[in-house]
Amino acid sequence: MKNRSKTEFKADADVILIGAGIMSATLGVMLKELNPALKIEIYERLDIAAAESSDAWNNAGTGHSAFCELNYTPELPDGSVETSKAFKIAESFEVSKQFWAYLLDKGIVSDPGSFIRNIPHMSFVWGEKNVSYLRKRFEALQKGVLFSDMKYTESFDEIKSWIPLVMQGRDRTEKVAATRMDIGTDVNFGALTRAMFNTLKDTSPLYFNHDVRSLKRNREGGWKVVVRDLATREKRSRTARFVFIGAGGGSLPLLEKSDIPEGKGFGGFPVSGQWLKCTNEEVIGRHHAKVYGKAAVGAPPMSVPHLDTRMIDGKQALLFGPYAGFSTKFLKHGSYFDLPLSIKLNNIRPMLSAGIHNLPLTKYLIDQVRQSNEDRLAALREYMPEAQMKDWELETAGQRVQVIKKDEEQGGILEFGTEVVSAADGSIAALLGASPGASTAVSIMIDLLHRCFKDEVESAAWQQKLREMIPTYGKSLSANEDLCREVRERTARSLHIEATA
Repeated sequence: MKNRSKTEFKADADVILIGAGIMSATLGVMLKELNPALKIEIYERLDIAAAESSDAWNNAGTGHSAFCELNYTPELPDGSVETSKAFKIAESFEVSKQFWAYLLDKGIVSDPGSFIRNIPHMSFVWGEKNVSYLRKRFEALQKGVLFSDMKYTESFDEIKSWIPLVMQGRDRTEKVAATRMDIGTDVNFGALTRAMFNTLKDTSPLYFNHDVRSLKRNREGGWKVVVRDLATREKRSRTARFVFIGAGGGSLPLLEKSDIPEGKGFGGFPVSGQWLKCTNEEVIGRHHAKVYGKAAVGAPPMSVPHLDTRMIDGKQALLFGPYAGFSTKFLKHGSYFDLPLSIKLNNIRPMLSAGIHNLPLTKYLIDQVRQSNEDRLAALREYMPEAQMKDWELETAGQRVQVIKKDEEQGGILEFGTEVVSAADGSIAALLGASPGASTAVSIMIDLLHRCFKDEVESAAWQQKLREMIPTYGKSLSANEDLCREVRERTARSLHIEATA
């Protein structure tokens, strides 16, 4: 790690990973593959891995590839549809699948069926205006090879053959439209994360029930990390040449503790969520798709409603939602003081400015918090007209913290997505934000390697290994249809996710 510091010092670890979620697991395995000699330590506040945003019940099970998520393709004022974000996410998900196929080939993880399955991804809308939008979206996405297999229809009967529960009881005269991608997947990021850590812990100690209390630059170089054992209440100090903060909603407070200039001005806006979980096995067995609709006005992107088939612990599940809410916690197992304690002199202006410019979001969250079971059922019936409340129960989902950052014109803006914040010397990095994080974790970590391990990444050995892990590393699938199909077919075979429809 030549670019860390000119001063050599004896560190306890080369790398310390904070948080045992999908991001830390991905980075840890990548680094160990690139350099098996690296000393890595992992610290997790809870007693198991992947218990927060990476958990299957906490909103991280879609396998975001932009096939069906309409918030990634907004309609612009001139009536055109913006597709750049969708193309980027779709390609990033292909990168993730290549890395997972490598993990299987190397025996780092086993049994692909435990974490990834084929499930069609669909968008469904109704009403003349929304149908017009979906048609334009389909036409715009067809210009990219990553979406060339997408199907589009306005036929009531064809849509009914795809998603009978959604069409049963619906007025046949209603204008409807749907798109479908048969190569969509369902990913259990909790299972994948735990599988990676199960191998990683053999060479890199993983400490559960350990809370990181402070982060300070070491005078000799690198970082001093103070952790507390929550079982014994004892504190101890560890030094590392590089620190990654991958603690989900808990990343912002730790970034603030690092006191790096690059972290100044960042704030966070927490959004909680709930699901309706189907309890009727007959109903669950009749739906086999991820069906996304359009978000309500003012809704955050991760609150786009969807009727979602998932495989969790080997069993098919059916969820609808999420229903957004508000909590001052930054983590599901966090503290109600998380938000107020995150407010500092350097971020109070961006946070206030972002709040003023996002009043529709505030109103939306207030309305969501006040919802009754009847309100939730009414929302579900827009996607499943004959739904009965007796077949569903409310499940608490995960906590998300949307990024607030400084902006010269507006003072502060609310960002929907992920943000990597790293020190100028590459000695520390933090991941902030939410969706589509888990699905694009591999691409995010490759970007981090280029920022924080620049000298090593440019070496012939790392370049060769990166191409082994990700065969299209340095290439664009969007510009090469033959390569795109070849890669998709190869990873589908490795991951056992060939589309059957």
